[in-house]
Amino acid sequence: MTSPVLERPARVAALAAALVGLFAAYLVGTTQPARAAEVLVSQGKTATASSAEAAGAYQAAEAVDGNTGTRWASAFSAAQWWQVDLGSATSVSRIAINWEAAYARAFTVQFSADGSSYTQAYATTTGAGGQQSITVSGTARYVRINLTQRALEAYGYSFWEFQVFSGGGGTDPTTPPPTGTTGLLSYNKPAQASSWQNDVNCNPCSPDKAFDNDPASRWATSSTTGWVDPGWISVDLGATAQISQVVLQWDPAYGRAYQLQVSNDNANWTSFYSTTTGDGLKDVINATGTGRYVRLYGTARGGPYGYSLWEFSVYGTGGNPTAPPARPADPTFPATRLVFSDEFNGAAGAKPDQAKWTYDPGVPQNGEIQYYTPNSENAQMNGAGQLVIEARRQDYQGRQYTSARMNTSNKFHVQYGRVEARVKVPKGNGLWPAFWMMGADFLTGRPWPYNGEIDIMEVLGRNTSEAYSTLHAPAYNGAGGYGQKYATVDLSQDFHVWAVEWDSKGMRFLLDGNQVFYASKETVENTRGPWIYDHPFYVILNLAVGGDFPGPIDAGTPFPSRMLVDYVRVYQ
Repeated sequence: MTSPVLERPARVAALAAALVGLFAAYLVGTTQPARAAEVLVSQGKTATASSAEAAGAYQAAEAVDGNTGTRWASAFSAAQWWQVDLGSATSVSRIAINWEAAYARAFTVQFSADGSSYTQAYATTTGAGGQQSITVSGTARYVRINLTQRALEAYGYSFWEFQVFSGGGGTDPTTPPPTGTTGLLSYNKPAQASSWQNDVNCNPCSPDKAFDNDPASRWATSSTTGWVDPGWISVDLGATAQISQVVLQWDPAYGRAYQLQVSNDNANWTSFYSTTTGDGLKDVINATGTGRYVRLYGTARGGPYGYSLWEFSVYGTGGNPTAPPARPADPTFPATRLVFSDEFNGAAGAKPDQAKWTYDPGVPQNGEIQYYTPNSENAQMNGAGQLVIEARRQDYQGRQYTSARMNTSNKFHVQYGRVEARVKVPKGNGLWPAFWMMGADFLTGRPWPYNGEIDIMEVLGRNTSEAYSTLHAPAYNGAGGYGQKYATVDLSQDFHVWAVEWDSKGMRFLLDGNQVFYASKETVENTRGPWIYDHPFYVILNLAVGGDFPGPIDAGTPFPSRMLVDYVRVYQ
């Protein structure tokens, strides 16, 4: 079976802005692992700190009072600490920090038995704020966070809550929990809402979309009748349940003030959590309630739109849970089991192996000026162990330039592992070689960027001493993609190995074995939007000419220009 023509996503800010405006963002977060028999041990305990922002306000104790409307804030300097006394030696399994805007980029978490001698349990120099969940292991009476680098240099540090948990451990939410064990209760359960949107901008955004564990669907209140307060969405867990955690992944149409409520009859509701300081993105709420029905009841919107959730995940015990499809296990890196390869060792002029590659012909987007030929005319072996993708000055189908794009769609799809290629790129204004991946659900009708895109390598011919590795999703795409531009040697002078090491926790992008960018799932969910990459993708190679991202060709652009690929390999 051949794939449909793929249109390369545009790389311009106008597209990013248009998509955000058109869809008011369109992401759903994957659920985080539930915690079995986890107990909050820090709430109401004695807390101390190096300083407070103001006398009588923002005190250390306000971070362990269970109130997300109060917070601790430090003096405006870099070296600060905050500490909680658990009262006795306690086994600690997790730390949850709900940061205010003045968060820490660099900090350590330390344990102590006596309040004077400390051991390090966790350290980071790339903190991203938001609602952070940190898995730790050890026994401590005192838990301290040492803060050394501020995100906002004009201020200090501040968090709404600092929570210490004991017991539990990660459980896979894709497996039904044994009786009495914490697990995901809300997957594929019947849902209702105050209203829902079903039009060209959100089709359909029905309430069930918040409970489908799908990273590219959402519930939204109706744009014609539902952009009002209050707004609500509820789920029927099938039987009485004991709720211990709720995870909300908000669209930009989020709730500033909302309650979580439970009911046994879907009519009389009791609140078990409330906030008036919701800030969107991802909310991980550790709160307890008992009931068959769970409802989010919004009373103040965070913007001009209504309410919208990519995912509303309820964890606990009881209910009548249904298991979502299981994800593959994370690979262990370095991954060594070769699951796909093409070494391009054919004779000179031989075409790519059609058992592995699909030609991807047609006219692309992004303002590019080439035509991708349909018969591998512009892609063939050179007899020296490389594939040559060649851009030519050539009249074809009303265009003056040709090139090739090829992919593994319907031949090879992969979820997680190490995906790598050894490539030599061409130099010249307007040239745009790329090694990238598209979510395989594109082939069954899900449009870009809802399927997800992983750009392992893009180089612009106008400056071959730079490269890009980028992720694209509904909330971050085009010029607003989540990624990194990095300086390097002149990449047109030799072959270089680009790779991504990808699992359920994130993606590590490498050039010649050196990490150039790390995309953490947790960071993305808390700062940009949901992670939409936990499903199969296929591999793409192409050489574009001109367009919005690389800019135009000029009289000095060489034709023919060649992108050489020594191999493509995938390991798990």
